[in-house]
Amino acid sequence: MASVQQDGVTFGDWMQATQSGVEGRLDQFLPAAGAVPHKLHAAMRYALLGGGKRVRPLLVMAAGELFDADQDTLARAACALEMIHVYSLVHDDMPCMDDDALRRGKPTVHIAYDEATALLVGDALQSQAFMLLADGAAIPPGRQMAMIKLLAHASGSAGMCGGQAIDLDSVGLALTLPQLEQMHQLKTGALLRAAVILGALAGKDLAPDEMTALNAYARAVGLAFQVVDDVLDATADSATLGKTAGKDAAANKPTYVSILGLEPSRALAEQLRCDAHAALAPFGDKARRLRELADLVVQRKA
Repeated sequence: MASVQQDGVTFGDWMQATQSGVEGRLDQFLPAAGAVPHKLHAAMRYALLGGGKRVRPLLVMAAGELFDADQDTLARAACALEMIHVYSLVHDDMPCMDDDALRRGKPTVHIAYDEATALLVGDALQSQAFMLLADGAAIPPGRQMAMIKLLAHASGSAGMCGGQAIDLDSVGLALTLPQLEQMHQLKTGALLRAAVILGALAGKDLAPDEMTALNAYARAVGLAFQVVDDVLDATADSATLGKTAGKDAAANKPTYVSILGLEPSRALAEQLRCDAHAALAPFGDKARRLRELADLVVQRKA
């Protein structure tokens, strides 16, 4: 992927600076490791800090650039979303779910600590996320409430949790392509859509045409993210991925690769990348970072 300059800053430099800034704010927004209860707070920091691509915070920040959003509000939204995402990973890795021992290149929380602590880490990170969005007064209360409601909806039974439930119930089943898409629009796509809309709402109330364009972009990026995940699970090794490779096939889970095949899945991801670019046409060059993030999602190797 070519590194393009915007306002004199390449995409690579912007991404690195954004990831570093988010890491610092995550550290700031978490309880100190030495605070009581020590073990829980240490485990929360173990799960959240020092790893991950931070794709969702990057989407929040890029969407915020469209409407010159307040930077503190953006940081809170980005960190809240990452807390929800990481809580879902901690729970997803537990023996009662996907039962994985590796995440982001290190032992999963229930391995590094224990199952009860992992359960509480997820619960606590979820609560911390909503505390973040509820604090601060840089935007009107009505828009702040809309952001809280959006994150709650995206992470609940009509979003991420619902998608995970469908995923667990689908092991060993032969899903149709529309059924698989519905599952992933909830499991993966809901939080990715929330990232885009949260970033935009940090700047302004959205007009209907702006919401339509951003929803189309987020839908394409959300599906592309999952398609590429399925491709990588089938083709990359665990060291590259930072998590156990080949688990979907081993667990007999339906994936884009198992339904479409490897090359058609890659072609679908590329089409979704083009769809994401097209959706951003109304925003012109100001949406360049969002376009570059769509490229990153599809062209990543891990």
